[in-house]
Amino acid sequence: MIEAQLALYGIAHERVPVAHLYSDEAARDAFRRINPAGQVPALVLPDGTLMTESAAITLHLADAARSDALVPAPGAAERPAFLRWLVFLVVQVYAPFAIGDRPEKFVPGAEAAAALAGNVRRLREDMWRVAEAAAGAPWFLGERFSALDVFVCTMTHWTPRRPWFDANAPKLARIAARADALPELAAVWRRNFPNG
Repeated sequence: MIEAQLALYGIAHERVPVAHLYSDEAARDAFRRINPAGQVPALVLPDGTLMTESAAITLHLADAARSDALVPAPGAAERPAFLRWLVFLVVQVYAPFAIGDRPEKFVPGAEAAAALAGNVRRLREDMWRVAEAAAGAPWFLGERFSALDVFVCTMTHWTPRRPWFDANAPKLARIAARADALPELAAVWRRNFPNG
């Protein structure tokens, strides 16, 4: 999501690839030198300041670029809806991945971990349905493209994946397909989702 926004703004940046942070303890330890929370995204600003949290980085990049291309400016009619849905996607949909992807970290025993993972999956799908009901067309905010569309495009590559969206959240599926087709993001999507 952040790499796509950097590309759309034309902000020069250096990508630092990391190994799988859940399964590679050495990679996790090395990455904690950049972000003590051990989570991506992490953006180190030119002055060395660490930015984390995708919503915060999204708002910061709009300020740094002095652009309302991805984030409606204060006072814009779409601003309240944008802020609501940005935080909704991060808190209600994105955050549960930390639990659902590693349930064994939160509960003892394989059976309990499987039950927790299933509950988190259902919660995530329910929250996607809430977003689907609110989504506009052709973009989430209607006629206006925004960082929300970048989030939707990225996150629909994650569980429950694109076929689920096609069947259960067709407006979000169409938004993701439109964002997939943006030529200025083609390299970002190829790099991050090589299998489509």
